[in-house]
Amino acid sequence: MTNKERTEAEALFFQGIRCMEAGDIAGAETCFRQAVQILPDFAEAYANLGLTLDKKLDTDAAEICYRRSIELNPAYSQTHLNLGVLCASKKRFAEAEAAYERAIALDPGSPVGWSNLGVLYACMKREAEAEQCYRRALSLNDSHRAARFNFSYLLLRQGRFKEGWECLEARNWHTALVAQLGCPRWQGEAVAGKSILIVYEAGHGDVIQFCRYADVLKAQGAAAITMVCHPPLKALLQGLASVDAVVSFVEKIPASGWDFWMPLLSIPYHCKTDIDTIPARIPYLAAPPGLMEKWAALLPASGIRVGLVWKGSTQFENDADRSLPSLDVLAPLGTVADVSFISLQKGAGEDEAMQPPDGLHLTHIGSQLSDFADTAAAVMNLDLVICVDTAVAHLAGALGKPCWILLPNYKTDWRWLAERTDSPWYPGNVRLFRQPATGDWDSVVAEVAAALEQWKHKLISSTATRQMANP
Repeated sequence: MTNKERTEAEALFFQGIRCMEAGDIAGAETCFRQAVQILPDFAEAYANLGLTLDKKLDTDAAEICYRRSIELNPAYSQTHLNLGVLCASKKRFAEAEAAYERAIALDPGSPVGWSNLGVLYACMKREAEAEQCYRRALSLNDSHRAARFNFSYLLLRQGRFKEGWECLEARNWHTALVAQLGCPRWQGEAVAGKSILIVYEAGHGDVIQFCRYADVLKAQGAAAITMVCHPPLKALLQGLASVDAVVSFVEKIPASGWDFWMPLLSIPYHCKTDIDTIPARIPYLAAPPGLMEKWAALLPASGIRVGLVWKGSTQFENDADRSLPSLDVLAPLGTVADVSFISLQKGAGEDEAMQPPDGLHLTHIGSQLSDFADTAAAVMNLDLVICVDTAVAHLAGALGKPCWILLPNYKTDWRWLAERTDSPWYPGNVRLFRQPATGDWDSVVAEVAAALEQWKHKLISSTATRQMANP
């Protein structure tokens, strides 16, 4: 290997890094491939090539590169970390654990390896060990955002809200917005007589779940509340009596006009919400007037009406586990007589509603739902909603409609807590059905089908009793 070839390979390596920093993954891949072709023992180039392939979701090729890099230079801790993340994403937990432990051994003073190992243990439900890892990471660097944020999910899932909300404050995805606003971020000051801007966070379901806190702030004397939300939520949230104005994030948000701004999920922290003090006045959302009649005309006129949603957004990190593989999984529900099923499915899985499994009589209205106001009106015409963990679950809960939620065993969302079959966020109308093992939806659906049969008889009996009492 000549000095000229080494210099050329190194130049390509640094050019690849610049491409990565600019978001040019294809350009970076080309540079790193050329670098290792010139210099076959270039460990760092193999590591970065693996990272570019990982970003392209070509994980098999990425793993080959990571392992080749480790073979050439086993002392580089970051490559072990990257390999651990890849193995964890494939649920190869023992390999991921070994990779993280090797990274920690090589760089014991870095919080990253400890935080990653904590995430892995949390996914494996080794929660005591996960907590030890998070606390070790934070002892090394108390301001390490990833460790604190990851720890928040574990604490909140355990119902340890005080420390959980505090750790959740480590998120920092509002940086760009802060630069645009001329008012300070709310830090728990008295809001009496103040005007407040509440900024949306995460997905539709998060906003639906936490928009209840507008009522809390109004009860504390807030003079005016403006809420920024996803466009499909605007018409629905305009029905909140405590909100004075609703703006979708695609609209221009004025830089001033409020005393404080706040991220939606920071309100529970400053309001000191505990497991026993969740503001749970249900319902706190309502379908817009006039829409319920429209959707009633499109639904079956007789029988018990049950809404179905079997898939969430494919962009969600755990969607492969929280969504059902297909509508066919719900086929056993069709054995329950005198039930009409209504598809509320939109996006992924919507095409399956056009050809439901045999025996599952399904009316598909999902493609006609233009926003969550429409969905709310349709849901209010149903007797029950059965769905996976997606925004419709929160919508039904917020509307006070009976809702059964099918939860995955792997990375169950923190808001459903652990092991419970009910939810303090939606007391009295939400029931949780949990996978006994990762991937086992058949057991869940069998349990739901049996519960639906029982629930149907109770509903028919109570309806008949009311009719006798009111001839």
